[in-house]
Amino acid sequence: MQIIPAIDLKNGNCVRLLQGDPEKETVYSDAPVDIARDFETQGASLIHLVDLDGAFEGRPVNHDTVDRIARSVSCNLEIGGGIRTADDIERYLDMGIGRIILGTGIIGVGISRIIRKFRGNIIAGIDARDSKAATHGWRNKTEIDAVDLIGKVIDLGIKEIIYTDISTDGMMTGPNFAAIENILSKYPGLRLIASGGITGTGDLIRLMEFSKAGLIGCIIGKAIYEGKIDVGEAIQSFEKGVS
Repeated sequence: MQIIPAIDLKNGNCVRLLQGDPEKETVYSDAPVDIARDFETQGASLIHLVDLDGAFEGRPVNHDTVDRIARSVSCNLEIGGGIRTADDIERYLDMGIGRIILGTGIIGVGISRIIRKFRGNIIAGIDARDSKAATHGWRNKTEIDAVDLIGKVIDLGIKEIIYTDISTDGMMTGPNFAAIENILSKYPGLRLIASGGITGTGDLIRLMEFSKAGLIGCIIGKAIYEGKIDVGEAIQSFEKGVS
């Protein structure tokens, strides 16, 4: 199971939002490049970047900060937040970022052409609040069942999905294990990355139980910044055998 540390960007800073609420922001660093370098030094093979301003505005915003991070580390990066067009994707690919996260808009009109063009670089990010898919930086809850949406994404030919449970994100209450189990049982062969709620190594141990069913990684944010999880130790303990 891959350990994926997260850097959420807002106004150029590394922050965490409680359940995605921009009014409940904690700034952990004004030097996200240094944070990324530290994660790489500790052994991270992949860092998860989120352009929160981009997610709220519906277009990438923190280009300069993301570019500085990309030029400062050699490990793999993935980026999400406000990505809507082929130009957005190409700009990030030109930075050397190979994993592009498309959110709920992935089922929008015209997106199939983009998916065909960039299929090898696209990951779907499905964000759920009360089992319903959420959009626009989690502010808008739709009536689309998040698990059903995963099925539609798979039909588009995307086999790797990041599933974020908004109700647990930043709450330090543990992941939504029931939702993870439900998704993996419903979609055999899916490559799933879990996000939201991880509090410590106990949660990582329990998540490892889903690795044979298709859980390939987990994204960790607040637990790292609050000192509950040591990135280097987690990588040493949980990444053995990751393909």
